[in-house]
Amino acid sequence: MLELRPDRVEDYLAAHTTVWPEMLDALREAGWSNYSLFLRPQDGLVIGYLETADFARASAAMATSEVNTRWQQTMAECFRAPDGVPVDASMRQLSEYFHLD
Repeated sequence: MLELRPDRVEDYLAAHTTVWPEMLDALREAGWSNYSLFLRPQDGLVIGYLETADFARASAAMATSEVNTRWQQTMAECFRAPDGVPVDASMRQLSEYFHLD
């Protein structure tokens, strides 16, 4: 879960219409699959969903990826995050409490 700045929602959405191919490759190589982002535009709430065998390992692989560092720098001005904290480090993980197959 992340929070966008309301005045940057359109910029953020535009960036995701053409995600860099090397960023997509890095996500796949790190073990991210079935990855989706959802937006509540009225307040900028972003919810991400992904599947991976090991979330900690997949997140650590992205944290050390050069392309991820560049991507996060370009996205930083779109998010509400504490100063000096990379956007992906300010992500809050949600706990699943119900599932229906």
